[in-house]
Amino acid sequence: MKPVALVPVYNHAATVGSVVQALHDLALPVILIDDGSEAECASVLDSLATAPETSLLRLPVNGGKGVAVMAGLREAHARGYSHALQVDADGQHEAAALPVFLAAMSDAPQAVIVGFPRYDASVPASRLFGRYATHIWVWINTLSRRIRDSMCGLRIYPLAATLPVLDTMPSQSRMEFDTEILVRLDWAGVPLRNLPVAVRYPQGGTSHFRLCRDNVRISWMHTRLFFGMLRRLPRLIGRHFSSREAC
Repeated sequence: MKPVALVPVYNHAATVGSVVQALHDLALPVILIDDGSEAECASVLDSLATAPETSLLRLPVNGGKGVAVMAGLREAHARGYSHALQVDADGQHEAAALPVFLAAMSDAPQAVIVGFPRYDASVPASRLFGRYATHIWVWINTLSRRIRDSMCGLRIYPLAATLPVLDTMPSQSRMEFDTEILVRLDWAGVPLRNLPVAVRYPQGGTSHFRLCRDNVRISWMHTRLFFGMLRRLPRLIGRHFSSREAC
């Protein structure tokens, strides 16, 4: 196995340095994906990219998180890496979870390893309510509860299984990407492991979630996935009963 860390960045100048340092502490190479950041953050990324085992993939305009992650996944695969550890640049995820995720990757190299959040008191209530609605739709669209949380930005992708699924994704994807790629990987039969990760919302942190725009996009994603689930319904039902028989 040859893992690499992917860090999509859009104007996280204050936090991305500590995220990269945590990854280097684990001896992981890092690909930073600059999703059209402003000058201050772009300068920070230029400086970080001078460190050993750190490279910078710069997108000309801001396309959204999904566009940035898809570009990073394809770049990692082109460079010969086998797995990509996706880490958000805002520093919300506890760095202590990273070795556990890497150990799970070694134990199950064919699986996608997905975090499910353990929040502290800093989490906004509005974020929790929105997540529950998405959880329900994901359970409907996979006919299972295999995906415990589809919105957590800490995960490891096995690239050989993930790249073909990327070709089924919308080319312009923003906040809805994290959920949609997991549903489609589940449809493709890629095994999945859920691991807990402590998440905090730092005071004054930067959020790029746009209430109206992103909720519309997420609603359309769930609708699109629902009709995709209906096309796959016989296979998903058969998979459900096969897993019950195996138990």
